[in-house]
Amino acid sequence: MTRVAVIVFDHISPFHLSVPCIVFGSPPAGCTVRVCADQPGMLATSAGFRIAIDDDLSALDDADLIVIPSWRDAGEVPSPMLLDGLRRAHARGARLVGLCLGAFVLAHAGLLDGRPATTHWGRANEFATAFPRVRLQPGVLYVDDGSIVTSAGTAAGIDCCLHLLRSLVGAEKANRVARFLVVPPYRQGGQAQYIEWPLPASRADDRLGATLEWALARLDRPLRLDDLAAHAAMSRRTFTRKFRALTGSTVGAWLLHQRLGQAQRLLEQSDMPIEQVAEAAGFGSAISLRQHFAATLGVSPSAYRRTFRG
Repeated sequence: MTRVAVIVFDHISPFHLSVPCIVFGSPPAGCTVRVCADQPGMLATSAGFRIAIDDDLSALDDADLIVIPSWRDAGEVPSPMLLDGLRRAHARGARLVGLCLGAFVLAHAGLLDGRPATTHWGRANEFATAFPRVRLQPGVLYVDDGSIVTSAGTAAGIDCCLHLLRSLVGAEKANRVARFLVVPPYRQGGQAQYIEWPLPASRADDRLGATLEWALARLDRPLRLDDLAAHAAMSRRTFTRKFRALTGSTVGAWLLHQRLGQAQRLLEQSDMPIEQVAEAAGFGSAISLRQHFAATLGVSPSAYRRTFRG
């Protein structure tokens, strides 16, 4: 029977805590789950209620699997007691899991140096800056590097825990747990399909802002750099410079992202056939749309529609 220790902390998100507890604590999993903290007792949650924790970090000493469900602040260094406990557990062969911002805790312990890892896409840049020795993979739902596993944000923790459960008890029991949770036993793709491509917030240059709005209304048509520059009454060079300053992107990359966003919205909100979605979003053909979806989002348009429309 696998012994699982889940680390809790003051102001934890109840959802993050519940994910490993319900996945590994369900009867088909066949695991024993202990919830522990470096300071047991009554702990606050981010939802406004408190929870009672009885076990301290001695629960890590004999655990086979240790899960850090998240972390309260990406910029906060965990206590030396917690970091030392994780290092000792790793040294004796326990498998460590950092869900969402839990990857920051493992990185603070020095256990991710030179290894691949992921975290929530919204904190990926912060993570990369703080831990340059980690081989960050921000576009995936989880990274299994053997003794250490990390996942992306929130619901990706479910994917990660189900993946771990499959390795522990087999696909049949893991699928039973997934059915109980009413979630797919395996999700295709990565974090990219859940990241919205925002419109530029700044409109410091009225002509450039008007041109971007003009382009967004014509995504179904061919749009060249010369067309956009002419609409803004600028030279190619001036337009390119101001465009990059405003969006942080090239014209081609920005148009692709906006067209992908348009295709995503149409797939989520309409019953249009894939071919019509491709034309309306400016991809020209379903083949082109599928190629860009696979390259950027890691899924097909049909799979994306199934995911977001059930």
